[in-house]
Amino acid sequence: MTKFDYDLFVIGGGSGGVRAGRLAAGLGKRVAIAEEYRFGGTCVIRGCVPKKLFVYASQFPEHFEDAAGYGWTVPEASFNWRDLVDNKDREIARLEGLYRKGLENAGAEIFEARATLVDRHTVEVGGRRVTADKILIAVGGRPNPHAALPGHEHCIFSNEAFDLAELPSAIIIEGGGYIAVEFANIFHGLGVDTTLVYRGKEILSRFDVDLRRELHATMEAKGIKILCHDVLTAVDKGSDGTLMAYLKSGKVLEAGQVMLAIGRIPNTDNLGLDAAGVETGKTGEIIVDDYSRTNVDNIWALGDVTNRVQLTPVAIHEAMGFVDTEFRGKPTKVDHDTIATAVFSQPEIGTVGLSEDEATHRFDRLEIYRASFRPMRHTLSGRQEKMLMKLVVDADSRVVVGAHVLGPDAGEMAQILGIALKARLTKDDFDRTMAVHPSAAEELVTMYQPSYRVEKGKRID
Repeated sequence: MTKFDYDLFVIGGGSGGVRAGRLAAGLGKRVAIAEEYRFGGTCVIRGCVPKKLFVYASQFPEHFEDAAGYGWTVPEASFNWRDLVDNKDREIARLEGLYRKGLENAGAEIFEARATLVDRHTVEVGGRRVTADKILIAVGGRPNPHAALPGHEHCIFSNEAFDLAELPSAIIIEGGGYIAVEFANIFHGLGVDTTLVYRGKEILSRFDVDLRRELHATMEAKGIKILCHDVLTAVDKGSDGTLMAYLKSGKVLEAGQVMLAIGRIPNTDNLGLDAAGVETGKTGEIIVDDYSRTNVDNIWALGDVTNRVQLTPVAIHEAMGFVDTEFRGKPTKVDHDTIATAVFSQPEIGTVGLSEDEATHRFDRLEIYRASFRPMRHTLSGRQEKMLMKLVVDADSRVVVGAHVLGPDAGEMAQILGIALKARLTKDDFDRTMAVHPSAAEELVTMYQPSYRVEKGKRID
């Protein structure tokens, strides 16, 4: 039997790679993991976690405004960008330490260096060549650089947005996905004049259309400028550092920063995939089967580098499925269907299952339950924002196939709704559930009559 240096070598120290390495090492396997930057990956270091902290920071101006309706007098507030960045950095450092400690306690060997494949069993890392029986690639993704845009070198991406030397007075964000939308709300909440430029007809193209339209209207009411059906054609930088953004429509916008948020691509460049014979797709993603195995039978890949579902909890589930399959003797496919997700816009979105449009293409008959109302927390504050809840039901089986919420705590609701939809509960199960009163979430179990029906793609009111 061939002797390898390790039973498993993990390339990439993000959430998926760390989970796989830690679990495998905990089972007594000889595990090494390589990370060239910082442990925690996109989510912990430059994604979900710092983003959510910045969301919280950007919400305080509205909290201060709303306090008056509840009897509070709040003195004039001031904001210090540097304090926010420094406090964020301390929290990220703490979390990175926990990731490292988990690996060390499990017995994994850590390489703080870039790792590349030499062949199907050999990895070059930190000036050494080591061998492994199994290799797991979990290197994640990176922002699309938009290299074809003249002046793209003057722009920032989500990575840099967390560590700007100073907050700009104005920012232009190109993109209409969740990253662009979330950062538009963050910067606006922190007092930045914000413009969102998106090539499509409506922001958040993969979400239910009712939520997209309501969020768009609410963002504009707050003062965020949204330009749809438009794209940047060039960015110039003046002698004073001011950026001029030229749009296809002919508009010319001026700002202190231009941020590109037009998608993410797999981080597979110069990884040695060709040398190991690993197949990739048209965007560079590593092609895998239902068990996360590549075409090379001892090499696996998971997380954003496979471009399946780019969400941290998905990468973690894929890691656990890999360990179950390869080290516990329990072949486990990861179920990528009915995944709950949230957009931490303001107001936020929580969603799970099919949008109305998607469901229309899968089912002959639908019942749509929809409620739009002013949440109780806004009554005394005078804030006019509406909350929107929507259930999409297969009329034949009565199974709830989609649940969508726009409003305060929508992300928290989506997590619970994810359990209900994963269990394929019916609308009758929802109707039998007692409401929690007074709460916004009670609307999910008190919408007894459909707002309208859809039969063979045609709406029936």
